Amino acid sequence: MTQYGTLRMWAAFLTFFGVLSVLAAAAGTVIWAIEVDGLWQTLGVILVGAPVSVFLVTVPIALAQALRALADVGDTVNAR
Repeated sequence: MTQYGTLRMWAAFLTFFGVLSVLAAAAGTVIWAIEVDGLWQTLGVILVGAPVSVFLVTVPIALAQALRALADVGDTVNAR
């Protein structure tokens, strides 16, 4: 049995939260692009705002991967 179950649980929670955040950011970007006035503002939202927002909301997913990797390393070292 692993001693790193807490890390794996937090990783699963952060992954779930990250996926929900990405979906919310995508929906928010679409709504924002519809609400702005003019072609250039819409292009600005799509070409600048969307990548920045999606990049920022993927932080929980990256943190979850780091926690999962840390738990894997701990299990490997503990097995030796």
